[in-house]
Amino acid sequence: MKKSLRYTLPAVLLLALGILLGWNLQQAVSDTDTLASLRKLEEAFLTITQRYVDPVEPEPLAEEAIRAMLQELDPHSVYITAEEMKELRESYQGSFGGIGIWFEVVDDTARVVATISGGPSEAVGLQPGDRIIKIEDSSAVGLSSTEIQKRLKGPEGTKVRVTIRRLGVREPLEFTITRDRIPLYTVDAAYMLDERTGYIRISRFAMTTYDEFLEHLDRLKRQGMERLVLDLRGNPGGIMETAVELVDELLPEGYTIVYTRGRIAQAEMTRRSTSGGRFETQPVIVLVDRNSASASEIVAGALQDNDRALIVGLRTFGKGLVQNQFPLSDGSVIQLTVARYYTPSGRLIQTPYHGGDLEDYYREKFADYETAVFHPEDYINEIPDSLKFKTVHGRTVFGGGGILPDVIVPPDTNSILLEVSRRNLPSTFIRTWFNQHEQEIRQQWNNRKDAFMASFEVDDALWQAFLDYAREQGLFAADSAATHRFTVAQAEAHRHELSTLLKAYLAWQLFGREASIPLFNEIDPVLHEALKHWDRAEALAAYFAPKAGDTVRKGR
Repeated sequence: MKKSLRYTLPAVLLLALGILLGWNLQQAVSDTDTLASLRKLEEAFLTITQRYVDPVEPEPLAEEAIRAMLQELDPHSVYITAEEMKELRESYQGSFGGIGIWFEVVDDTARVVATISGGPSEAVGLQPGDRIIKIEDSSAVGLSSTEIQKRLKGPEGTKVRVTIRRLGVREPLEFTITRDRIPLYTVDAAYMLDERTGYIRISRFAMTTYDEFLEHLDRLKRQGMERLVLDLRGNPGGIMETAVELVDELLPEGYTIVYTRGRIAQAEMTRRSTSGGRFETQPVIVLVDRNSASASEIVAGALQDNDRALIVGLRTFGKGLVQNQFPLSDGSVIQLTVARYYTPSGRLIQTPYHGGDLEDYYREKFADYETAVFHPEDYINEIPDSLKFKTVHGRTVFGGGGILPDVIVPPDTNSILLEVSRRNLPSTFIRTWFNQHEQEIRQQWNNRKDAFMASFEVDDALWQAFLDYAREQGLFAADSAATHRFTVAQAEAHRHELSTLLKAYLAWQLFGREASIPLFNEIDPVLHEALKHWDRAEALAAYFAPKAGDTVRKGR
């Protein structure tokens, strides 16, 4: 469809949708010019559908028109189909009806990476390493991850028949699995970094995130946690209310967490902390990066503006728009921006935008990214006074798009570690190597996660196999001056870090993603840098230390 047509039709469909929803346009639209425009668009829609040379399908025309209409607004107002909406609800409700496995497609076949503890697949005897070859009576070989997921999902209580091949077993095995409610956890990892320091990583903010956070927070406190690293890197956001609840656990009573401003009074609100939080006075460090957005920025901004936590990493994405979902008659949804949110100091985190020009939006968003990362002093000096704000205790913080951390940790752009990760070499190598050695590896390490984490080492044979693979992929050159190429000697100099990456991806294959995160963290430069700044985090926490005569608050 030509661009001119895409931008002519949108509001026509608004009228059509209004009729479908039973709106009375005379009552809904009081502005004379708006009503006249709607009538004009109705005429255009009827002309197109009745007079165009070929028959016009109304549904795809409507969907395309709605999308184009929203493109004229802002980068985050979107149209969501009924099918997409179903998947989105499952994602943020925190559970779905399924069989309870983590899998990946390898060589056209889905391989079970792990079974969810207590889930229906574990109950019937599915095991890590099993390869799914049939679902019901249809072959599963050659299907994408999405296609397999759709076939395995279904209403709770229904059954699905799965046929698998298992290493060491000659004939295929068949299992009938009763689908059950499967939790989608949003806390990727929670463990003690040392005897005093807890670590919690949250991948997104769903309805279950707050309860998950409390469960892990309490467990780590029982293990002796006195200070917390909260990792929000790569967290795209989600449900704002969940982010507010999490911040409330870290702040004493009476502090502003976030406020919104919109066109209508109902879109405006202010959220403040209440009493009885579980971790109100202890030191906190929050890790963020350029992919931390929306609800993640609410958390980082609230804790920074209230001088409650030290923010470490890279400038965040800059999404400060509040969307409400407006359902349409077929189950689809218009997700429409209704307000902007602000941090306690008054910062608008949203990156500036001009209409719905996405290309311009992202170009402008990242135009000064390198300056902010590699030359933060120059970046800060260029920020106008109108975008400088004060925290509760007088520190200067900055608006204009995203949260700028208190400690910026630039990546080492010349690092062999960065290059092998960019090319995904450790992951693809381990996947291939694991396919060739799976039986012996599983015999040695299945159900021995703690032993693997403590004692497995990358031996010379595995290390040499990786070097050979990296050479085949063009990583090495005789002269290290070649762009994005390194010498074998440089790889040997970083053998410990590269071996840790290999071990992490092998742990992922054996025990699931959660097992790999502590290994990745062992060589994570951002985390290591953050741990050097507990003195600053403790100075912020001191603002909240109980004073003589204060009543000790009890947990909720």
